[in-house]
Order: sequence, then C-alpha cells, then structure tokens
Amino acid sequence: MHPTTRQKEILKAVRSKGLCTILELAEQFSVSDETVRRDVKPMVSAGLVEKVHGGIIVPDQAHEPPFSLRMVENQEAKRKIGEALARIIQNGDSLILDTGSTTAIAAHALQDHSNLLVVTNSVETARALATRNGNRVYIAGGELRADDAAAFGPSANAFVAQFDVKYAILSLGGIDPVKGLMVDHLAEAEFSRTVMAQAQITIAVVDKSKFNRSRLVKVGPIKGVDILITDEEPDEALAACLVEAEVKVIIA
Repeated sequence: MHPTTRQKEILKAVRSKGLCTILELAEQFSVSDETVRRDVKPMVSAGLVEKVHGGIIVPDQAHEPPFSLRMVENQEAKRKIGEALARIIQNGDSLILDTGSTTAIAAHALQDHSNLLVVTNSVETARALATRNGNRVYIAGGELRADDAAAFGPSANAFVAQFDVKYAILSLGGIDPVKGLMVDHLAEAEFSRTVMAQAQITIAVVDKSKFNRSRLVKVGPIKGVDILITDEEPDEALAACLVEAEVKVIIA
C-alpha cells in the first residue's frame, strides 16, 4: 500500500475508533511499528491526529478520551499500578477513591482485601468492591455523568466531606512540574480537593503518560500528594519537583 493511501486509511481508522495504538495499526496494515510512526508523523504535524502514549487520537478528543477507551489505554501499566497499591492497602483500611480508569482498575486489584471501608463517587469502583469480604462501600449521590457513571457536584462533595479516612486514592489528568496536579474538568478538581482534605495520606495512581502533561484545571501543588505510584521513573525535572515536595515515588 502506498504511504499516502495508508495515511488515509489510518485517519479513517482513528476517526472510527477514537483511539488507535501503533501496534494495532501495524498489524492492520501488515507493516512495522516504525513504518506506522513515519506515516503518522506528518499527520500529527498537519493537525489531523494527535499523539498519546502508544497511539493516536483525533484532535477533538485531545482533552480526554472516553472512559471506555481510557480503560484499555496503557492497561498493563495501570494493572501493575493497581497491584502496587494493593500491597500498601491493608485489610480493614479506610479509603476514598475518585473516578478514573486507573483508580477503577486499582479497585479490581483490591478485590481480595477484606473489611475495607470504601467511599467513592464511581459506580465502576463501587461495583468492584461492594458486597464482598465484609467490605463497606459508600457511594456519593448526585447526577451520574454519562461517560463514566460518576457523580460530581456539591452533593457529592458534601457527602465525602463527612468521612475521615486513612487514604485518598486519586487519578489525575496530568502532573506538571510548574502547574502541579491537573485534571480535565472543574468538577473533578473540586472533588479531588475535597477528597484530599478527608485523608491522612494521599496517593496518586498515575501512569507515565501523565508526566509533564498540562490539563485544563489545576487541583493543587505537587506537595498535596504523599505517595505517587507509577510505572516508570519521571524525568529529571519532574523527579526534582517530587523530591522537593517530599513525595514518595513507587515504581510498579
């Protein structure tokens, strides 16, 4: 297939699926990963697609891919992060988990734990941990967001503000050395700040694609996190900020 023809087919595929990984595009067109990357590079320069970790999306999805796509994006890294979190959380611990693909996957890694007290605004997380092993699960009320079945807004914030827990488990849209902790929506930032105020220890579960990534809304400074669980060492600039903020970094 001629490169120009293949680029047209790549664009068609990503517009249809929302997100395509380099690996699946290489398999689809029976070419190498490097060939796909060469095809994609001028498409990115032209603004036809935007790069994300391991793949490409169409520009109007650049803010945040749909929840269903985020659940499969970097899935292995998120699974390892969840397993690392599960080694920290002990039976009988209390925790608040926010909404995000990484926290949802982490919730599944906690399914063998018992007697947890779990507070969340996520139907996905509540379903993973409720009615098993003596766990008590409380879910924040309010209108559920269509994308991820999560509750946000004043009622959700007021609900979680009633609890005093050991751990706050947060997913983030980005960690920027200058701007700090960031997410894509104002309601998410407000919820995250409320959650952090209710916990003794705040743990961010973030894969490497979120490093040095600026998003729309600031949650707060990096020092608001006590522990960062991720899948790869951050670069020198971000690592220095984490050290200065006294954040413990755990590589899954």
